[in-house]
Amino acid sequence: SRSVWPASPHAVPFLLCCQDEFDALWQACCPKADVCLLCFSVVAPTSFQNIVDKWYPEVRRHCPSAPVLLVGTQSDLRQDVKVLIALSRRQKKPVPPTAARSLARNLGMAGYVECSALTQQNLKEVFDTAIVLGLRAGEGSKGQRGPSSCIWALSKDWWNKYVCVR
Repeated sequence: SRSVWPASPHAVPFLLCCQDEFDALWQACCPKADVCLLCFSVVAPTSFQNIVDKWYPEVRRHCPSAPVLLVGTQSDLRQDVKVLIALSRRQKKPVPPTAARSLARNLGMAGYVECSALTQQNLKEVFDTAIVLGLRAGEGSKGQRGPSSCIWALSKDWWNKYVCVR
């Protein structure tokens, strides 16, 4: 199997917890994060709205210079009939990928990736993207980071400089 790992001997810290019971933990760790993943379920529009109302402002307050990757989870349920019926009963729909990409762009996030833990679709891409964003953010001092750029714009030479494929 292939894996991505920094060729340099330092860790790439990132924090992934967007549940209220973890508030104290993530507020303590967030200032040390090199990258933040903000996750929501694509079939739970309320979780998407919470990104705007709660989580993005909190992340920006606690780690203003870390790149943020927006992650849509449970993408396998977007076409699930039972889920669609349940959403319809509440007069809701799944969050469209275009809305998530637009939010990421409008808030200046590093990008948007949808994934499914169940089917593993794009799961590796989420973590590979987070690793590269963290490595890139860690290159300069925390106070000298420029605006995040989209991971897909990285050149192949830059990528090969930082990873070892096994």
